[in-house]
Amino acid sequence: SDVYWDRIVSIEPLGMDQVYDLTIPGTHNFVANDVCVHNTAMALNAIWHASGEKKRPVAIFSLEMSKEQLVQRLISQTTRIPTQALRSGNVKAEDWPKLVRGVAEVSRAPIWIDDTAGVTLMEIRAKVRRLASQLNVAGEMPLSLVVVDYLQLMVGGEARNRAENRQQEVSEISRGLKVLARDLDVPVLAIAQLSRAVEARHDKRPLLSDLRDSGAIEQDADMVMFLYRDEYYNSDSDDKGIAEVIVGKHRNGPTGKVQLAWMEQYTKFASLARRT
Repeated sequence: SDVYWDRIVSIEPLGMDQVYDLTIPGTHNFVANDVCVHNTAMALNAIWHASGEKKRPVAIFSLEMSKEQLVQRLISQTTRIPTQALRSGNVKAEDWPKLVRGVAEVSRAPIWIDDTAGVTLMEIRAKVRRLASQLNVAGEMPLSLVVVDYLQLMVGGEARNRAENRQQEVSEISRGLKVLARDLDVPVLAIAQLSRAVEARHDKRPLLSDLRDSGAIEQDADMVMFLYRDEYYNSDSDDKGIAEVIVGKHRNGPTGKVQLAWMEQYTKFASLARRT
């Protein structure tokens, strides 16, 4: 079947610094955490930076959340209207003009969403290649980012109807996404879950060894980023409203960490210096 655009409803930028530009051609990147809401929020930051700011096409394969849920999250992030207000329909009167302006602008953002449950590696590769070809034929800007949320919900190869070793299957998926990034010269951002080993440690900051199901993720990735919020684990934390982005691996650059503001009511990360 033909690839089609499912236009996202979104909002005009509010002038906040972008967290990360992950649109480095041909790279295979991972964001990992044991709290899924943080992973998707970080992915949406990257998606909006590419498509909303730069107007470059982005494809997202959402295996956990529906298109409607992603749109709600993106609207909340970009308008700073609380997610709960959007979910309940209880939007304040003074927020409606901002919401309407944003819908008009970002409905033009080139974001393509596929929320097919249990999608296989082969299906993702076929859909991305078809989309890239259609953009080329139409004379549009090339695909700038592919997001998979999240990797452990994918099915490798033709394994949909047969039982296989899960670790081997995730390894196949990871390597397949790496090949896709290289062949199409497009960055692939894959969300991954951590194993429960992190819960048993005193220091809950994630390590590369915590990546669930496969050491191949660590091997294949050009960059691995972990998300950590101390207040999630420690109610008396001094770092309330602060998240750490930990770069655990960077094939072509330094590792380290940076602190960001975690705006929970909007499920959004932002620069601490510009938080309002």
